[in-house]
Amino acid sequence: MNRIKYLTLIPLFDELRGERVIVRPYRESDAPHLQEAVAESRDHLRPWMPFADEHQSVEESRDWIIHQIARWLTREGMIVGMWDAATQRYLGGTGLHVHDWDIAYFEIGYWIRASAQGHGYVTEAVRLLTDYVFDTLKASRVEIRCDELNVRSAAVPRRLGYVEEGLLRNDSTTPEGELRNTLVFSLISGEWPKQT
Repeated sequence: MNRIKYLTLIPLFDELRGERVIVRPYRESDAPHLQEAVAESRDHLRPWMPFADEHQSVEESRDWIIHQIARWLTREGMIVGMWDAATQRYLGGTGLHVHDWDIAYFEIGYWIRASAQGHGYVTEAVRLLTDYVFDTLKASRVEIRCDELNVRSAAVPRRLGYVEEGLLRNDSTTPEGELRNTLVFSLISGEWPKQT
C-alpha cells in the first residue's frame, strides 16, 4: 500500500470524450441546466436518488456545484456532468466517489434526466470513467451500487462486464422510509480491458 502524500497534486481530467457523450467537471454556469434536468426528472429520480427534491432553484444548484468544485480540487470526490457531444445538452450526472485513495478504491454513481434515458448515454459515460480509473488512477477496485429494483441502473454494470458480487439486504431506506436492498457490482485491477 502506497500512502499518497499530496492528494491535490493527483492529475485529474478536464473532460472525457466518447462518441456521443462528454463527461466533465461542473462549472458554475451549468447551474440552470442542472436545475432544469432535475426539475424535469423529479418523479423519475425520486424512487432512487435522495437529491430528487433538491435543486428547487438555480441558486441552490449553483451552491451545490460550488461545493462539488471544492471537493474536486481537494480530491475528496469527483462528481461530474454528462453532456451530449453533438448538441451540448446536459444529460445528467455521474462521477467517482472516493472510498480510499491509498488503495485506489472508487465507486461510480450516475443518474440521467428522464427525457434522455434509454439511449446508452450512461453506459458510455461509465465506460469512460472506468477506463480513466484503471488507466490513469491505477484503481485496485471500482464499484457500482444500485437499488435491486432499479433494473435500468443495474443493466449498466452488467452490460460493461462488472462482476455482480452480491446483495446487501435491508441496508438503506427509500425516500418513503421503506427498507431497500442494494446490488453491488465491481471490477478489480486486471479485470478491465480497455474498450476500443
